[in-house]
Amino acid sequence: MKKSSPLDDPHKAAHAWARYRRLMRYMFGVTSAVVIIALALLYKQVGMVSVHFFIATALGIGFAMLLMSALMGLVFLSSGTGHDEAVEDPLDDER
Repeated sequence: MKKSSPLDDPHKAAHAWARYRRLMRYMFGVTSAVVIIALALLYKQVGMVSVHFFIATALGIGFAMLLMSALMGLVFLSSGTGHDEAVEDPLDDER
C-alpha cells in the first residue's frame, strides 16, 4: 500500500513552500552581501583589472551560493515535512 505524503495536503504544502521561499529570500540577501564583500576585497587587493573579471567573479560566487542554498532548502523541505518517511523502499521486504 502506498503511503501518502504530508505534502499531498494543500495546507501543509503551502506552509512548506512558503517557508522555502522565505529561506531563499534570506539566502539571496546573504549571497548579495557576500558578493559585494568579495568584490570590494578583490578591488582593494588587486585594483581595477578588467570589468569582466569582476562580473565573472560575482556570477560565479552568486550562482554557486544560490544553487547550494536551493538544494539544501529542498532537503530541509523534504525532511521537515515528513515527505522522506513517506517514501517506500522496495528492498525492505527482502531483508
